[in-house]
Amino acid sequence: MADLVTDVAASIRDIPDFPKPGILFKDITPVLADSKLFPRVLNWFAEKYRGQGIDRIVGIESRGFILGAALVEALDAGFVPARKAGKLPFETVSVSYDLEYGSATLQMHVDAIQKGQRVLIVDDLLATGGTAAATVDLVRRLGGEVVATTFMVELGFLNGRKRLDVPVSSLMVY
Repeated sequence: MADLVTDVAASIRDIPDFPKPGILFKDITPVLADSKLFPRVLNWFAEKYRGQGIDRIVGIESRGFILGAALVEALDAGFVPARKAGKLPFETVSVSYDLEYGSATLQMHVDAIQKGQRVLIVDDLLATGGTAAATVDLVRRLGGEVVATTFMVELGFLNGRKRLDVPVSSLMVY
């Protein structure tokens, strides 16, 4: 695993002042573009959660879509997008929340998760935890059981995991 973390860290690009001044954005697109590294990252997620009876993988917009959808076959689970407001065509459930550089609303279809289904929430990055906590809330409103939240990168100095009352795993922590 140490080699994987080292390789991911070497591939992530820091973008200063994005999306606003004072934010140092961790750009994972070089990891996604690497045909040898990206499958290793996916394998890390799959090995961690394989055999845990995951029914649904919820990917948080937008990079969580990439990671979550890529794990469907390995975990034998369906994919559910947690999207920004107004992007889903069917009836939705919504939650509004604050994040590190503003506020937002997330939505999921009302029929995306059935009562009692076991759910893994996936995203590229855990910062202050607002988006992940809102997604946990959405899953619970639909009757799902959140097994865990998992991230490629965690900004540990922002203490986002403290906002989550479910297990949290991150491939790497800054």
